[in-house]
Amino acid sequence: MTLPAGLADLADPESFVGGVPHETFRRLRREAPVVFHPERSGRGFWVVSKWEDIRAVSLDQATFSSWQGGIMIRDYPDDLMATQRETLTAMEPRRHQKHRRLVSGTFAPKVIRDLEPRLRALVTRVLDGVEGRGGCDFVTDVAAELPVIAICELLGLPYEDRGRIVAWSNALVGADDPEYADDPSQAPVAAMQLAMYAHELAETRRREPKDDIVSALLRAEVDGERLSEAGFNAFVLVLSVAANETTRNLIAGGLQTLFEHPAERARLQKDLSLLPTAIEEMLRYVPPVMHFRRTATRDVRLRDADITAGDKVTVWYVSGNRDEDVFPDPDRFDVGRTPNDHLSFGFGSHYCLGASLAQLEARLLFEELLTRLPDIAPAGPPERLRSNHIGGIKHLPVRFTPSARRSFA
Repeated sequence: MTLPAGLADLADPESFVGGVPHETFRRLRREAPVVFHPERSGRGFWVVSKWEDIRAVSLDQATFSSWQGGIMIRDYPDDLMATQRETLTAMEPRRHQKHRRLVSGTFAPKVIRDLEPRLRALVTRVLDGVEGRGGCDFVTDVAAELPVIAICELLGLPYEDRGRIVAWSNALVGADDPEYADDPSQAPVAAMQLAMYAHELAETRRREPKDDIVSALLRAEVDGERLSEAGFNAFVLVLSVAANETTRNLIAGGLQTLFEHPAERARLQKDLSLLPTAIEEMLRYVPPVMHFRRTATRDVRLRDADITAGDKVTVWYVSGNRDEDVFPDPDRFDVGRTPNDHLSFGFGSHYCLGASLAQLEARLLFEELLTRLPDIAPAGPPERLRSNHIGGIKHLPVRFTPSARRSFA
């Protein structure tokens, strides 16, 4: 099927700086749900835009591999691909299953629920730092602070190291944004620095174990096998970056969405019991990860598209989450939407390991934020990340009444 004319260039991060080009995805779902998209400096990729097809591709790892070519549209050299293949997001299926069993207990829903008192204390600590100021950059002062402090707490990292983790994380996910990286080559440097940090952390914990995730991971065994050094380093990288960036962007994107939908904000603020469904709707409406790549391992037909072995295939959650065949009135933000079968945490064996943690952090943050700073409002336009992969906001200026305690009206 031919790519319709007049659409945004999905290969160009610049196309997303002003917001997600939803009209492009709307037309693709209607006119060309599986279509080949050219690249200026690459060999092109297939765009899969419908919910049903995204789910099918995600569940068929034998045909659509995250290991073979990685999870990013850009093709990487062999040495960088080797590093990427050590992460759970791109690991070969059999190794992925075993490694996931090694770490899954650490993120079991009950374990995460037991963290609520600690995480609520962290939320309080973050909001205490801005409450009396009357305004702040919500992203740098709140949305970016909470997840990285939580990760430091859970991994047992020094609080003062959070700045380095944020900088490495920004360089990795913001490789196409000049504020975060001068050029894409800084991303592998940041990955190397983070791997060295993880190695030093493991050495310290082996000498002095603690009651934290790192020590638990180093002790964990499945079928007599423990995490390799490369596997441990990759896990710390994913946890430090993925759990940090995705939660940050869920919180920032969620608040911006509430600003844009005052009636739904008022509805939520009057009934905070809606927070669980509101968080799911934020995930659907502004997914932190907009797409992942797979590589076809064989010739395959998807709808009326003939995909060739070796082709890049991209699944666009940001489009599937607004599929008219799945979500009634998909462009409407509804804090009480149920059911809500969004794609933002993935499917099957690649379902996001940190989903429960992200949901809990977001729920606690909005619960406290909407109570303590009820009149929080935008003080300027949001500044979005230049990326076609991460749906992020870099800066979000806000204002509020210092130490406000009244209800939002």
